[in-house]
Amino acid sequence: MSISPILDRENSGVAVSPVDWVNGAPVRIVAITAIQKVRHTMIFDPMYFVFLIPGMAFVMFAQWKVTSTFKKFSNVPTNRKMTGAQVAEEILRSNGIYDVPVERVPGQLSDHYDPRSRTLRLSEPVYGSTSVAAVGVAAHEVGHALQHAQGYAPLKLRSTIVPVANIGNMLGPIMVIAGVLIGLTGLAWLGVIVFAAGTAFALVTLPVEFNASSRAMAQLTNIGVVDRTEYGQARKVLNAAALTYVAGFAAALLNLMYYVLLVTGMGRRNE
Repeated sequence: MSISPILDRENSGVAVSPVDWVNGAPVRIVAITAIQKVRHTMIFDPMYFVFLIPGMAFVMFAQWKVTSTFKKFSNVPTNRKMTGAQVAEEILRSNGIYDVPVERVPGQLSDHYDPRSRTLRLSEPVYGSTSVAAVGVAAHEVGHALQHAQGYAPLKLRSTIVPVANIGNMLGPIMVIAGVLIGLTGLAWLGVIVFAAGTAFALVTLPVEFNASSRAMAQLTNIGVVDRTEYGQARKVLNAAALTYVAGFAAALLNLMYYVLLVTGMGRRNE
């Protein structure tokens, strides 16, 4: 349920040995100067704001929505008085999963399922709380554990592309910047393709999260943790959380579209 910053991907640094030289200047200086020039260009490029502002606004709204919704229903206790941890353990047991421990972790909305260690981690406001919000979030994270146990294909795909997506988010903008500044259209397009891996990750995340929420609501009904009113309230919490992933994808897609526009314009200028 934690939200990764989407709009900070262009703040990547440059790790180049100072003994490498290009055109009489250290590569590190050349690369950093290039990035500074592109940032300066983007600041005064009206199209940059056309793509940046909607994505940023959507991300900020989604962040506000999930925080306010979680806070609201954190003050609404369930009739069963089961904590988030107890609900998670009950759902796991009812599905025959006994090798996934439920751990407490610091932070708020830092809840997650770790498929590598097969561990479910719940934040302080969720682990020991009996609120509707805590129950909903805990059940959602168990939904990921159920996906893992059943070999849910989109979850496998997302786990597979994580390394590529991380590299793409870091190197993609640098490659685009370098290609634009030195006039290498091929390098710039390669940067766009590499950066697109991060956008693909955000896209694949959507069905994974939506499916986990659907599983969560079904499990809460099956084990009788919530009544009809609490079901609707828990659904609101998970819908608000899902919006953050939609916003993340939208922001990543708009970022990608700007890079495509930038490189396309570069190609036209070179004709």
